[in-house]
Amino acid sequence: MGFKIESSEKDGIARVIVEGEIDMFTSPNLRDTFLPFFKKKVRGIVVDFTQVSFMDSSGIATLVEGLQWSKRENRKFILTGLGTTVFNALSLTKLDNVFSIKKDVREALDWIGKEFV
Repeated sequence: MGFKIESSEKDGIARVIVEGEIDMFTSPNLRDTFLPFFKKKVRGIVVDFTQVSFMDSSGIATLVEGLQWSKRENRKFILTGLGTTVFNALSLTKLDNVFSIKKDVREALDWIGKEFV
C-alpha cells in the first residue's frame, strides 16, 4: 500500500485523511500537512487513520507535535478511525490516554462543535 494524504478545511476545522504506513520516511509529509493548519489557527484538526496500516515512533512523534500545538493554542487535535496496529502503538506508549481519540470523523466533528458552542 502506498502512502497518501488528503487534507481540507471547512468552518475552521481541518480534516486530514492518511492512507498507508506512517514511518520515518512518510512522517515528514504528515508534519508538512499539519503545519499550514497550525499557522492558520484553525479551531481543530481531525486526523482520520481509517486507512493506516502501520505507524512507527516517528509517526507518534509527529502526532505529539500536533498535540503540543493544540495544547499551546487551545485548539483541538483529534485522532479517528484508529485500527488495532495504530491504537496499540499509542497504547504501548500510554498516549492513548493523552490524545483525544474518537471512533470516526463524524463523532470528532460533533465533539468539536459542542466544545465551541
